[in-house]
Formats: sequence, C-alpha cells, structure tokens
Amino acid sequence: MRRLTRRRLLTISAALPLAAGLPALASEPSRVWRGFAMGARVELRLAHPDGARLARMALAEIARLEEVFSLYNTDSALMRLNRAGQLDAPAPELLECLALCAAVHAASGGRFDPTVQPLWAALAEAHAAGRAPTGDEIAQARALIGWRGVDFSAQSVRFARPGMALTLNGVAQGVVADRVAMLLRREGLEMGFIDTGEMQAIGPDWPVELKSGGALTLSDRALASSQTLGTVLDADGNQGHILSPLGKEPPTRAVSISARSAGLADALSTAACLMPDEQGITDMVARFGGARVEALS
Repeated sequence: MRRLTRRRLLTISAALPLAAGLPALASEPSRVWRGFAMGARVELRLAHPDGARLARMALAEIARLEEVFSLYNTDSALMRLNRAGQLDAPAPELLECLALCAAVHAASGGRFDPTVQPLWAALAEAHAAGRAPTGDEIAQARALIGWRGVDFSAQSVRFARPGMALTLNGVAQGVVADRVAMLLRREGLEMGFIDTGEMQAIGPDWPVELKSGGALTLSDRALASSQTLGTVLDADGNQGHILSPLGKEPPTRAVSISARSAGLADALSTAACLMPDEQGITDMVARFGGARVEALS
C-alpha cells in the first residue's frame, strides 16, 4: 500500500448535495467532503451553515491524528515507538487508545492483541515475495507477541522485549472518528456523519447499509464492521489481516457492532472476528454498556 504523506493525506472535494435518503436540517442542507487517511476513505456529511470551515477543522484533526497512529507514515508516533521500543511523553490520544486496547484484550480473553504486528509484518513480507512464510519466521514473530509486554503511562510507552511492535489498525480509525465528533460537537454541530472507515453519527436517524447486508439507523451512535478476510495478504485470498495471537486461525466471519464510541465498536468488531463462537462474542460485548452486535455472519 502506498504511503500517505501529510501533504497528500486529505483533499477536500467540491461540496456536493447530500445523497438521497440521508437526512438534513431543514434550514441547512448537508454537504459532503471526501478524502483519504490511514489507508481508508474518509467522508464527512455536515449540516451546518459554516460546514466548509468545520470540514477543514475536521480534516486537519484527522491529519494530526494520522501522525500519532499511522503505520504508513515513518515519522508517526506509533512508528517511532515500534522502531525504538520506547516513546516518551506519548500523546493523550495514544494513551486513550492503549487503555481501550487493554480493556478489549481482557474482555476477549487475550484474543484482541495489538502486539501481533511482528506476525503481520512476517506474513506480509513473505507473501509479497510470492512465498509462504517459513516455520522459523512464524515462530520468531510469535515470540514477540504479548500484551503484557506493553507498559504505558503519561510518561512513556515501553516494550518489554526488543523487536516488539504494535498495530492499532483494529481500533485507531474508530478513535479518530470519536475525536473528530468531539471537535465538531464543541463547534456546535448537531447533525453530521463521520466515516473514517468506522462510522460516528451526530444527531438522529442516519441510515447505514451493512457490509454483510441489511441496514440500520444510527442516532448519536457509532458503528464498526470487520471481516476476517476483509483484507488478504496472499494471492490466493486465504490469509486474512486479522491475526490471532493464540496460534489458531480465526473463523471466517463478518461482524458489525455499534456503541456510543467508534473506537470501542472498532476494537470489539475486530475482537469478535477472533472469538471461537457466537456466545463468546455476546459475552464479550455485554461487558461494555450500550454496545451491541448488529450483524453476524
């Protein structure tokens, strides 16, 4: 995947009328702004008399957060942490994200584990070279997995072992949507829709089509969807991007989860792809008040 630089990160397209079927304030029709960030499409739908200014603010916030969470920007805080094994004075957003990861890691019985990044890198590198990874490569990568090896505080984030690394791709897009929604609400937005790859609705009655089929309506609520094979690393389409830290291939599954927080919905939908059965998913989600499974196949 191409690296997204800050200059190329987001471009505001010309304001477009709101797509048919989506709500708008009677006095102020919504407009759409589109761009790309963190390897995903970004779309903002804002019903506000000063929507263009709010869109610029939102896109600038996404650009700022890209420099915290990106695995494509070599200068991001996450990439600096992964290279050095330590990051001093971490951004509050990174600490918030790590705390959320810790909660979902515990609720999922350790299945949600952002320290799988070395395994992801080994698999991606091997398949990019047109071969399967060797047993030794897999074993070496798995030896670096373990959430208990991540220590974080307001002073620093540290890894217990050299070579450890994090991926926050299963949670950061949702955290970014939450942060943008917080900013826009502070600016007085009462009706809007944020899609950073995960969705956050501001105001009532935003209809959403689910990736797995069907539809629902979001009102001041977030939605995240994950699929075990939503992105594949090999030419045959058998190696998905959602990796188990426990040494077992996850079941083929698609799941959509809603919650007040897009970051929580994002992490839970990723974790749900790794759970052994539907009851495990139900029990995990029930530990977070207000979260619920919207679709599972």
